Amino acid sequence: MIQTANRLHTIEEYYFSKKLREVRGLIAEGRPIINMGIGSPDLKPSEAVMTTLKEAIEDAGAHQYQSYQGLPDLRQAIANFYSEKFGVIADPASEILPLMGSKEGIMHISMAFLNPGDEVLIPNPGYPTYSAVSKLVGAVPRSYDLSAEERWFPNLESLSNQDLSRVKLMWVSYPHMPTGATANLEQLKALVAFAKQHHILLVNDNPYSFVLGTNPTSILQVKGAKEVSLELNSLSQSFNMAGWRVGMVLGNRTHIDAILKVKSNMDSGMFYGIQKGAIEALRSGLDWFEHLDSVYTSRRVLMFQLADLLDCTYDPKAVGMFVWAKLPAGTPSSEEFIDQVLYEKNIFIAPGTIFGSSGEGYIRFSLCVTTEKINEAIKRFNKK
Repeated sequence: MIQTANRLHTIEEYYFSKKLREVRGLIAEGRPIINMGIGSPDLKPSEAVMTTLKEAIEDAGAHQYQSYQGLPDLRQAIANFYSEKFGVIADPASEILPLMGSKEGIMHISMAFLNPGDEVLIPNPGYPTYSAVSKLVGAVPRSYDLSAEERWFPNLESLSNQDLSRVKLMWVSYPHMPTGATANLEQLKALVAFAKQHHILLVNDNPYSFVLGTNPTSILQVKGAKEVSLELNSLSQSFNMAGWRVGMVLGNRTHIDAILKVKSNMDSGMFYGIQKGAIEALRSGLDWFEHLDSVYTSRRVLMFQLADLLDCTYDPKAVGMFVWAKLPAGTPSSEEFIDQVLYEKNIFIAPGTIFGSSGEGYIRFSLCVTTEKINEAIKRFNKK
């Protein structure tokens, strides 16, 4: 029997991959499951984006290998988007690299900068892929705890008092996933200063700024941030293009070139039609974002009602496409709670523990659910 690589012993199958298999099994049994667990947009991209894709597949060369760096027009569209939305100036020729989703970027960045034994600061709670990828490349995940009391922002003074000599990279995510907490410009400045002081590469994963967010921010707005910072972004949430797999990373030339060395050995370029659709999406006007927010606002109002029925507490000012809710005191563990709801009410909610130990006592509702289904969930809890 062929043995697997030792690196697989350090990680488990992604929670949603495993849990959704269980949920699909319940659906196959005929159970009316409402899936509120995963943030996969159920809305369509704009008509202009889909029309652009359809027309692009007829272009000459559309089905050939594409550039590892993406179309020049796509990089320019990303540069224009960052300039317009964040006031960030990035050279499309050297400081922007399109990706097949930002999740790909997490792996590419880790492979480009981490050696075996390097330590990586990872938010707890936070996106579990940061830790899994660190282990896959032989690095050592080192979590830093976030709390509601500190509005899910790291205690940088406490971190600075620790031995950080082996830390090479730090993951942050503002707006924060899974809590929806935001960071203001002063806090972002503090993160950049911390990274400079300790010679750490800071990576901000920023896909949620344009979902129910009134003040989108980028780590690259901070003066001098490019010296020590990268930023990942994605079209998945802001443009309902999760399945298209379009992301991007921005930073200085040296850092982008390092990532490109990895990426160019891992794929053969993004499909031409998808790139053209992405260009069209990035040109979307204010009306697109207003429409998106109106849909998510109506859903969030109902989701708050559902959270209230469960005696949960939450931050009504949080942004993004989730509601992060604290379970009432005396509730069993998060995972026990969601399993009880799944099997008794046929509703799947994500337990906070999948995002780290600091997620215990919390659950996360996704807003990628129609108002009809949220109302149905409310009815199920209202039934005696």
